[in-house]
Amino acid sequence: MKVFKLLPLALLFIVASCSSVRVTSDYDTATDFSKFKTFAFYKKGIDKVEISDLDKRRILKAIENELLAKGLTISENPDILVNIFTKSRQKVDVYNNNMYMGWHPWYYGPNFGMHISKYTEGTLFVDLIDAKSKELAWQGIGSGALNTSGNVTKKEERIKEFVGEIMAKYPPGIEK
Repeated sequence: MKVFKLLPLALLFIVASCSSVRVTSDYDTATDFSKFKTFAFYKKGIDKVEISDLDKRRILKAIENELLAKGLTISENPDILVNIFTKSRQKVDVYNNNMYMGWHPWYYGPNFGMHISKYTEGTLFVDLIDAKSKELAWQGIGSGALNTSGNVTKKEERIKEFVGEIMAKYPPGIEK
């Protein structure tokens, strides 16, 4: 009977795990990140990103807000250039709990525990390039389920969540 009590909890965990953002970062250990005080967006690279202009602006605004909150300022002569890259793919997860006998609100008998989840997984790369050396200094990568419901407010919240989780890793060693 304990299995039946744990099933809703397990399904909740599965659904919740789809909403999280998986984040990694990498950086040049020889870089002194304390010297970076100003930034600008790398327009040439950002123009190549194949997403809607609306989503591109949402991502760039979220990155700008995160960097400003970290004490950096926008400049025509920046210390770092910010570039982004995105990719997405369709994912299908199948969870099979096999057939079991158990209670259902309308009957007692066999229940089939198969759950199929289809969603789009997106990956956002945020590159911080040393403007003087033109070399990649730091890269943050976030992956997770995207909001494709058409709800603009939820989409904006999800983009802020993605960017916030990624930028929490910058600068290296000062993670939340």
